[in-house]
Amino acid sequence: MADKPGMVEWDMHMALAQKRLMDVKLGQLSSWLGTRDFTPNGLLGSVRGGYERYFNKYINVKKGGIGGVAMFLAGYVALSYIWEYDHIKHDRWRKYH
Repeated sequence: MADKPGMVEWDMHMALAQKRLMDVKLGQLSSWLGTRDFTPNGLLGSVRGGYERYFNKYINVKKGGIGGVAMFLAGYVALSYIWEYDHIKHDRWRKYH
């Protein structure tokens, strides 16, 4: 049944849709992005899934340490610096005399 041309394309499409971003080749990136769900519910599900993977990998472990929390805080500091960069840049150029 997989030797039908339509089924092969469907199998390739499903295989591409189930791949993670790190497993997608650069030539397949545009078609992989086409398989993603960009509706508000789809984006919310992606964020929720990413949070669950992060929580289970770094926070919800038997022998936990400070690594997972430190990584989260470092990301927060970097993101807030990027958001406030224009304000910081203008303060740097301002003369105080």
